[in-house]
Amino acid sequence: MNAEEIHWAAPAKLNLMLRVLGRRTDGYHRLQTVFQFLEQADELRFQVRRDGQIHCIPALPGVPDEQNLAILAARLLQQHTGHNQGAKIHIRKQLPMGGGLGGGSSNAATTLVVLNKLWGLDLNIEELAGLGLQLGADVPVFIHGRAAWAEGIGEKLQFFQPREPWYLVLTPHCHVSTAEIFCDPQLTRDAKTIKIRDFIAGRHENTLQSLVANRHPEVARALSWLDRHGEGRLTGTGACVFGEYPSQQMAEQAQGQLPADMQGFVSRGCNISPLHTQYKDFFGAWPSG
Repeated sequence: MNAEEIHWAAPAKLNLMLRVLGRRTDGYHRLQTVFQFLEQADELRFQVRRDGQIHCIPALPGVPDEQNLAILAARLLQQHTGHNQGAKIHIRKQLPMGGGLGGGSSNAATTLVVLNKLWGLDLNIEELAGLGLQLGADVPVFIHGRAAWAEGIGEKLQFFQPREPWYLVLTPHCHVSTAEIFCDPQLTRDAKTIKIRDFIAGRHENTLQSLVANRHPEVARALSWLDRHGEGRLTGTGACVFGEYPSQQMAEQAQGQLPADMQGFVSRGCNISPLHTQYKDFFGAWPSG
C-alpha cells in the first residue's frame, strides 16, 4: 500500500477544561484549556495532482470550498512554498460538524502534515503549526499531535499526559455558533487562572457550559442525562457533551441506556494523536522541529 491509498486519521479532540480569562484588544479571548484526542476520527485520503488544482470529493454538505479547511490548508501550503502540484482530497466524515470536536481544524492539520510529505516539502513541525495557526487556533495542537495544556487563544501549548479514560460523547441535534457565544452579553470573561496541578486535582469546569446550556435546551438535556450517569461536561462551545468512565465497558453500558432520541459514541482518550501514530508507523518518524 502506498501513501495515496491510506485513509489518514483526522481525530476528534475534547476540551477537558475551558476557562475564559478575558478579551484582548483585537477581540480574541484569552483562554486556558486542555486538549486531548479521541480515537474517533474523520478519514482523509490524498491523491497528488500534477495540474496544481485542489479538489475535495465529495463536497462537504453546506460547506463551500472557500470555507473547507482541508482545501484552505492545501492552498496555504502551496502559497507558502510555491509548490505547483495539487491534490484530490477524499473526506469521509465521521465527526459532527460544528459540535466542538474540532473536525474542521483536524482535517486542516492532517492535510498539512500529509501533503507536506507527499509533495516532498520537508517543512518541520513548527513551520506546519505556524501555517495551521493562520487557519484556526485549534489547528496547531492537531499538528503537534500531543495532548496539551493551552493558553493564549489556544495556541500556546504545554504538552503533558492527563489520564486516558473512556468517554461517552453525546451529539445533540443543534448547532452552537462559537461567534455568538463569545459575543453574548451574558458571557463572563473573568475566570481565574489555574495551574496544571489544579486541573489534575479536579478543576475541569468549562466556564461556557451554563451559557450554552441556557441558550440550547438540547445541550441542557444531554448534560442533565449525563449527570445522572456521572458528570456531564461541554467540549469547547459545544454542542457535543461528554461523560468520563474508567473502562470501555462502563462507557458502553451508559451508552446502552441512552433514550432513543439521543445519539452518541464511545471513544478512548489519547494523549498521542491517532494521526501521529499512523504517520510514524508508515513513514518511520513524525516531522521534526
